[in-house]
Amino acid sequence: MGEMTGWRDAMQRALYGPDGFFSRPDRPGSTGHFRTSAHSSPLFATAMLRFVVAADEALGRPDPLDVVDIGAGRGDLLRRLAVLAPAYLQARLRLTAVEVAGPPEDLPPGISWQSDPPPANTMRGLLLATEWLDNVPLDVAGVDDAGRLHYLLVDLDTGGERMGGPLTATDADWVDRWWGGPLRPGVRVELGAPRDEAWAGAVGALDQGVALTVDYGHLWGARPLWGTLTAFHEGRVTSTVPDGSRDLTAHVAFDSVAAAGERVAGAPAVLTSQRTALRALGLDGARPPLGLASTDPAGYVRALSAATQAADLTDPDGLGGHFWLVQPVQIDPETLPAGLPPPWTPPPMDVAR
Repeated sequence: MGEMTGWRDAMQRALYGPDGFFSRPDRPGSTGHFRTSAHSSPLFATAMLRFVVAADEALGRPDPLDVVDIGAGRGDLLRRLAVLAPAYLQARLRLTAVEVAGPPEDLPPGISWQSDPPPANTMRGLLLATEWLDNVPLDVAGVDDAGRLHYLLVDLDTGGERMGGPLTATDADWVDRWWGGPLRPGVRVELGAPRDEAWAGAVGALDQGVALTVDYGHLWGARPLWGTLTAFHEGRVTSTVPDGSRDLTAHVAFDSVAAAGERVAGAPAVLTSQRTALRALGLDGARPPLGLASTDPAGYVRALSAATQAADLTDPDGLGGHFWLVQPVQIDPETLPAGLPPPWTPPPMDVAR
């Protein structure tokens, strides 16, 4: 048996250590291993540009307008925004990719690159985090025969687990407030406090603007009882061995994260699905009229391709089921894109275990 440690430490090493999945020299990152909205279609960047334009108008067209992408991968989303932005906006855009690995050799000169999120109160614009929080390392707890929670320790070489010590006060408090499910043997609790802290820090970087995170997740009262910790390698789900060769990811407790961001911003957030958000931003996946095929065959093929991509991005059983959490900071939420729902109301939390 190899070295055993808690899952948070194991994920940190496996994803971001010197030989980690996202940071080692050959830097496989997401390429070929898993699919995100930003990689799936350029239409995602088109919709995001509309969001950027809305933030720009709400802020009075500042110069510069910051757009920061946390967990930027190879900077694909920012590259597309740089190309798609109209001239009046392009001249004012200050694009920053935040990624633990170094910049790719072909990074355009208009995109800056850094390994850490911006400091507090230094941004005016839009902060993006698409499928970032699911890779923020967290601990996992298991329940013993007496109904008590203990950290699960994992073998770094094999992925085998055993029970460790009891929870710290911070993690125990998080369970009391945010778990919402039964505590019986076999249940796995993914302890979300590190994601809350990460999102609060990201929101805090904004002096004024909007923070947006997009990810897959769950809400209180509907947490998966057996956990969601998963690994991906070469496009396939694989065993959760924290050896640096695969992506390790776990769903996000979005109500907990939302509350953390709201405390920093002092304002309510909007929580919705990607399907709803992208439709509000003009992507509906509707097929073009068949008559176009006879009058403009090439145009019909282009429109059909765009509709197929939009349908993929808004599929409620796929990418469209992702949560969008929109956190205004010192701006009027009425200036957000038309069609987004009003600020969300947390579900009741009075269900007995």
